[in-house]
Amino acid sequence: MQIAFLSWGAARRLLALAIPFIACATLSFAERASSSEQPVDASAQGTSASQAAISLPSGQAGMLNVVVLDPAHGGVDYGARGTEGVRESEVVMEFAVQVRRALESQGFQVVQTRLGNEDPTFDERSAVANAQQGAVFVTLHVASTGLPGTARVYVNEDLAVEPDVTRLIPWERAQAPFLSLSRKLGDLVQGQLAQRFKGSPGSEQSAAVRQLRTTAAPAIAVEISSVTVENRNDLDRMAPGVADAIAKGVAAFKPSYVVAGTAGVKP
Repeated sequence: MQIAFLSWGAARRLLALAIPFIACATLSFAERASSSEQPVDASAQGTSASQAAISLPSGQAGMLNVVVLDPAHGGVDYGARGTEGVRESEVVMEFAVQVRRALESQGFQVVQTRLGNEDPTFDERSAVANAQQGAVFVTLHVASTGLPGTARVYVNEDLAVEPDVTRLIPWERAQAPFLSLSRKLGDLVQGQLAQRFKGSPGSEQSAAVRQLRTTAAPAIAVEISSVTVENRNDLDRMAPGVADAIAKGVAAFKPSYVVAGTAGVKP
């Protein structure tokens, strides 16, 4: 299947188009939950963060065709850095090449949030995913303190959503209706990773992952090994296995995919 590449200019245009529909709107993940990473100020777009919202379709079965692949960080944001000059932002771009190929071999269309050394904001990355139909979201990271040679899948921690008769959900909690599906996807991918990388967990874990919170689709974060490896080749050798695990996990998830229901109702 032909891969869909999304240019950075196109991504910005998608965000601009998405604004009317949202009411004008590196450490391990456990450590990042209390970090100083700040979300985009929605007030700069003419509305407060509490007002920004996204409309969700009625719950129904759907066809999963698209994987939005997010190589984390980029630009002047290198992410986690190791003593041997390893930069998270560069490693995940190289992993993304193999993950994309593996997903294509499973018949998926792939849209990337960045193709080069750009650094899209959290909301710009989410807008790319939220503009797709029939999609899941996978963001790639390398840990700063993780156990070398292992791989871990995270889903966002529970998010409270107040039912709304207008069927609008706040942008900052867009992930809430998809959490059950995200956990299902996360478990399937983690199971594949555990088969390939000894010491990896057997199931997904939950954390306050900023990038996932504003994504209105089943969404996971895959955190690979650690930048503290003594030899960069140790990371590179993991790429084929990580790519195959993600692709097979997503393929196994495909029969479970549904479009999320009304805001505040988990699928």
